[in-house]
Amino acid sequence: MDFPKKSLGQNFLIDKNIVRKIVNLVNIKNKNIIEIGPGKGVLTDQILKKNPRTLSLIEKDSHLYNQLNIKYAKNKKIKIFNEDVLKFNIEELCIRDSVIFGNLPYNISSQILVKILRFKKWPPKFKDIVFMFQKELGEKILGKYNTSGYGRLSILSNYRLNFVNNFLVSNNCFFPKPKITSKVIHFKPKNKIKHNIKSILNLEKITNIFFSSKRKIIKKNLKKLLNDTQINKINNLNLYSRPSEIEPEIFYKITELYEEK
Repeated sequence: MDFPKKSLGQNFLIDKNIVRKIVNLVNIKNKNIIEIGPGKGVLTDQILKKNPRTLSLIEKDSHLYNQLNIKYAKNKKIKIFNEDVLKFNIEELCIRDSVIFGNLPYNISSQILVKILRFKKWPPKFKDIVFMFQKELGEKILGKYNTSGYGRLSILSNYRLNFVNNFLVSNNCFFPKPKITSKVIHFKPKNKIKHNIKSILNLEKITNIFFSSKRKIIKKNLKKLLNDTQINKINNLNLYSRPSEIEPEIFYKITELYEEK
């Protein structure tokens, strides 16, 4: 038996019912599928049953990569990349009607999501993303304004993605059994975005500045970023609020005004 590598955050999904539930979230037939971290191919096998047009697998672990190559040697639909997803150009791999799946390593899952949020072309060429996260992280991604999960990650995610569906996955569904519960989230890209932010990196910068000192009122940091004329253009803004008390739309507006400078 192959033992998962702790250094790569590997926990193999072994529950076939959960595998089917994940794959059934989207229509796969004739779509171009990208799977991040396929491991031994449990999710891959279920995806193949749904008849995709193409299937690209990105696997960092060289041993698993070799096993996948042997397992799928005769399948012409499959391309396998022995790459670190954080250094790999996923955007280039996305062609029309792509769907991205990932039972992500817990230690880098937020970085993978942010990497996709940073795609240069938007709307992107993928139609759906289905990712599995640690439950607590999933709640931060989905965190609505005025809830405990609300913060940087939900503001960034909400700017470019719609949340379609989500469900919890017990730790009993994995080998080795992790200590935590997981959450599967199905996203769709927003095709029309109301705010015209030129670079999402600026939104990352703005939210980082405010949430790095999230217990402090926003006035001081805001005045470092914008002049008084710009600040007066922001509706419903209370300078004595803390970052968690500010709606996402205000952060998007601050970023737009910051880019004007």
